[in-house]
Amino acid sequence: MRRRDFVKAGAILGAVRSFMPPRLWADVPDHLWEGYDFGCPTMTNRLDQGPFGIAQDEGWFTIFTTQPSRNRIRNFGSGLVGYTWEENGPALTVQCGQETLEQSVERMASLPFVDVLYIRCDWRDVQTSPGKLQLSPVWETTFDAAKRHNLGVGFRIQLSSPNIQPQKLSMPDFLHGKVPIVNIGHKSKAHHTDFDFYEPRYDSPEFQKAFADLNELLAAKFEGNPQLEYMDLMMYGFWGEGHTNDLPNPFPDYLTAEKTFVHMTQLQIDAWKTTPLAVNTQPDISSVGNRQVQDMAVRAGCWLRSDSLIMDEPIQIEELGNRPPWVAIVMEDGENRHYVLPEFAAEEKACLSKLSGSKLAFVGPDDETLPNDDYPHRVGGPMDRPYRESASYHALDIGTNYFGLWTEADNIRRYYDKYPDSLRAMEQRLGYRVRPSIIWQRKRYDTMELILGIVNDGVAGVPGILGIYAETLDGRVRAGGNLDAGQPFAGKLRQASIILPKDMDGQQINLRAELEVKGVRRPVRWACHERTNPDGSLTIRLKKGGDSNWIKGI
Repeated sequence: MRRRDFVKAGAILGAVRSFMPPRLWADVPDHLWEGYDFGCPTMTNRLDQGPFGIAQDEGWFTIFTTQPSRNRIRNFGSGLVGYTWEENGPALTVQCGQETLEQSVERMASLPFVDVLYIRCDWRDVQTSPGKLQLSPVWETTFDAAKRHNLGVGFRIQLSSPNIQPQKLSMPDFLHGKVPIVNIGHKSKAHHTDFDFYEPRYDSPEFQKAFADLNELLAAKFEGNPQLEYMDLMMYGFWGEGHTNDLPNPFPDYLTAEKTFVHMTQLQIDAWKTTPLAVNTQPDISSVGNRQVQDMAVRAGCWLRSDSLIMDEPIQIEELGNRPPWVAIVMEDGENRHYVLPEFAAEEKACLSKLSGSKLAFVGPDDETLPNDDYPHRVGGPMDRPYRESASYHALDIGTNYFGLWTEADNIRRYYDKYPDSLRAMEQRLGYRVRPSIIWQRKRYDTMELILGIVNDGVAGVPGILGIYAETLDGRVRAGGNLDAGQPFAGKLRQASIILPKDMDGQQINLRAELEVKGVRRPVRWACHERTNPDGSLTIRLKKGGDSNWIKGI
């Protein structure tokens, strides 16, 4: 691409090569994700997962069965996500002066179906000078509310956003004058503006130095924080999603762009050793190496995230729907994000009237009315239910783990009071929902063996490695191990064997599960109808070896 702005392009390109490894990166072509070899998480202490033939046992009995729960089950790696800040800022009620930021965050955290609070802000909102973080107030408010309500936290820091241009850039002011800024124009079908958009030269040595500093500071503060559920990978362009819509990128050539973002991706993977990172599935419409970034991210254990389903291209649906089963999806949908019911449209209009014209260019009217337009006037054609209902069900179609609810807590509550069907569906199916469907006890090796039929009633595979353990009620004796990564898959059953120590027959034991993601183990609550213990485990009683009704030979 030709850029008149690049007076010093040669010098900058030489600098970016200095921090790259000598390997020449080659772009990854489009490919089917189903069956593609991305590698697999390392797993130890593997349980025997069958087959368990009849010649193996000296007598067996089905000692316990469970039914699926219809209730919301809170586990790491799945849930509904309430936003405390998005690219336009906090909730509209805060922007209009109807409530404080603290009140808005508390309302969101108090919704009974919210599992994760999420911050989506600009780089300038977390750092105003080099060498230290200066987090905007929403960060402390969000983490405090999450702790009180036992919720997770996720975040994205945008390196660029069109929403705050032309007044300012997402990049902090202290980098202006150090990092070259490129005019990428304004002739965009996606953004009808009368001003030009600007992007930094991400390959600039000063930008790269500051970006590395930002990662080190963030990781020092948040890496390993038990509240942190995931972090979105910081990617190229608008909203950090790997694109600048239909506007050009600021790089002199494709290779420079790809090398730059491969380097920045690896830097983040190295810095965040235990925190799941989520990479955007945006196709490489801006020619910045997205396919290479996505490939290396998935191989490193990163999750996926996307903006929509109805509004996404076929290639994104292929990637999301056929991802490796141990990879989670973080899903948002930007249409009708305010959940405004028709009877409250006037209320929102009054609030929007208080916002500036530049803000409204990206916020826009957003009332949740039943659409009447058919194709080609609207994407997706006619719908006989509100868009939000359709978006929720489509998220389940591709096995979503997390689904974004955006910022307007009162609107969300009122919406689901009126339209509860999709919420109930997500509470019963979202992500993974595992339970021991069938438990057999067998006499074997002069002791007892449990064969567990672990079923997954959710729409997604287990996002990591599921460990299963049988232990005495006092916790002193414990036996168990791990299933293969991603098992049990969505809607499937996986069998596994646990050989129990001698002299446990007839006793009560606790059966518990744990999820391992990036080396960190977290408890998993069984999603069964039967009553579980406060820690999510299930208590069962083993059959006595001397009982007369063991089954064998029939």
